[in-house]
Amino acid sequence: MRTLVKFFSQCFYSSLGIKKTMRWIFLGIYLIMELQKCPLSLNTAHVLLLFQSTYDRCPLELVRCIKHILYTEQRLVREATNSSSPVGGMMDSMSQKYQQINQAFEELRLLTQDTENDLRKLQHNQEYFIIQYQESLRIQAQLSSLATLPPADRQLREPALLSKRATVEAWLTREANTLQKYRLDLAEKHQKTLQLLRKQQTIILDDELIQWKRRQQLAGNGGPPEGGLDILQSWCEKLAETIWQNRQQIRRAEHLRQQLPIPGPIEELLNELNSTITDIISALVTSTFIIEKQPPQVLKTQTKFAATVRLLVGGKLNVHMNPPQVKATIISEQQAKALLKNENTRNDSSGEILNNNCVMEYHQTTGTLSAHFRNMSLKRIKRSDRRGAESVTEEKFTILFESQFSVGGNELVFQVKTLSLPVVVIVHGSQDNNATATVLWDNAFAEPGRVPFLVPDKVLWPQLCDAINIKYKAEVQSNRGLSEENLVFLAQKAFSSSSNNPEDYRNMTMTWSQFNRESLPGRNFTFWQWFDGVMELTKKHLKPHWNDGAILGFVNKQQAQDMLMSKPNGTFLLRFSDSEIGGITIAWVAENPNKAGERMVWNLMPYTTKDFSIRSLADRISDLNHLLFLYPDRPKDEVFSKYYTPPLCKRTLYLRVNF
Repeated sequence: MRTLVKFFSQCFYSSLGIKKTMRWIFLGIYLIMELQKCPLSLNTAHVLLLFQSTYDRCPLELVRCIKHILYTEQRLVREATNSSSPVGGMMDSMSQKYQQINQAFEELRLLTQDTENDLRKLQHNQEYFIIQYQESLRIQAQLSSLATLPPADRQLREPALLSKRATVEAWLTREANTLQKYRLDLAEKHQKTLQLLRKQQTIILDDELIQWKRRQQLAGNGGPPEGGLDILQSWCEKLAETIWQNRQQIRRAEHLRQQLPIPGPIEELLNELNSTITDIISALVTSTFIIEKQPPQVLKTQTKFAATVRLLVGGKLNVHMNPPQVKATIISEQQAKALLKNENTRNDSSGEILNNNCVMEYHQTTGTLSAHFRNMSLKRIKRSDRRGAESVTEEKFTILFESQFSVGGNELVFQVKTLSLPVVVIVHGSQDNNATATVLWDNAFAEPGRVPFLVPDKVLWPQLCDAINIKYKAEVQSNRGLSEENLVFLAQKAFSSSSNNPEDYRNMTMTWSQFNRESLPGRNFTFWQWFDGVMELTKKHLKPHWNDGAILGFVNKQQAQDMLMSKPNGTFLLRFSDSEIGGITIAWVAENPNKAGERMVWNLMPYTTKDFSIRSLADRISDLNHLLFLYPDRPKDEVFSKYYTPPLCKRTLYLRVNF
């Protein structure tokens, strides 16, 4: 079934076209039911007709639904693999949440249809009222014309006209009260609809969209992908459609009131409704102007970079009919704060970005309106005065994307702005590791709705462990993360502690200064710089050995000695160097040549990236004949032989070097 569903989704983007894709989908539904022995297969024709009537005019909705099911399945499988979380409960919770959102949309649809029917009834009654009012004017004109007639004729015709006028005026009085009641009832129904709209919009924008943005931020640290925007866009489009329908109804109600003014509170109510619906649609449009693909958070000057912004309601509001242009500007943290306070920043920027203008394009197949900045480059940067010990790699900037467009034939004009995740600007590759530390801390510990770009100065050690473990697995591209023993080793290094009990570190906090401002005791580098060096070395040269479990890595010199002294001579282990950034050393146990019968643990000088670019770790271990067993007792060839360079290649390399 899953293969068929994937095929349907692919069909939509292929050259088959929408209608032909629909036929394939209907055929696939039939096949799925037959393959799964679905009880509904007895009513296959009925089911197919039901699908066709539901999705024939909006096949993209079915494809989006299928894609969302696939994405959700992949995410749940991934979570089940990486944790022991109750996936079934999460799935039920998510399904229940989506069901509640869809139920609310159905309620909004029914309410909107109800007010539409009431509005038509009101319009019909008002039109009939106007006809009768015109009739009363005609009768009055006839009565006035009686003055020109002889008294006998006037007395003959006047009583009938007076009676008729009285009847019509009585009816007009009653009907005016009825119309006023209809108008008030309609306004009350619109108030109820707008209350539900606000609630639904809050759930989608303040809960679902904010959660997506948070996942996007954590993905910047190597967390799971934030997921697609298709479901969110479909919800936002439904909101836009419902809001616009109700806005048009309120405007028509206002037009009817102006056409036939009747004293009462309805004018004030309609003004309030119009103001409320305008606020709702403004919040929707400004909140759904988002960054789909963030610019790199470590941004090097004179280097090309890309970003994508998207308007989730652009297609539904026909913004693409007059494609808006988006401008990108780099601003400082202080300028971002002023912007959110609506303070006048006089269009200041903190640098110059080349190729920073882009027109939004509408993609018919996906129904998305987006602007793809493909060739931006930061030409120069203007830095602010730094505070205290703050370095240039701790200074945060952001890319401001802004645009202006109108909807409803220039009825409403929107100025939209959105800020990227904070970026750190560097001018040289040597600044990359410190800039990455700033970004890691910000992504991991930023709180929703914060003032740009405030983060806590200290965090609990387990929180930091989660962040660096996610980062480590992403950088090394490995499912083997940091074990509890590894994290204890890191805690010992970070806090200069000797405790081996993980519980001793549960409530300890680590400050930003401890993380990447103050050097480790007796070293000229910080905790993060050391850890980042380990990641880089493993990523570039040691990944297969780390995945195989051949590298213990996070073991100090004394622990290595204690572990090896109980093992036979020739047993060795691999641990990351304490004294050098991005180094790994081999520790092994052997006889002490200066004392017969005494054994000792030896440590080689650390190997670095420079060494492994000449000769691999596996080949170096192969060269050292005194290394026999990888701790605890695995023959080294059993572990490393598959990575040895074949002898012929060694000889060729040797000849080339000597040549």
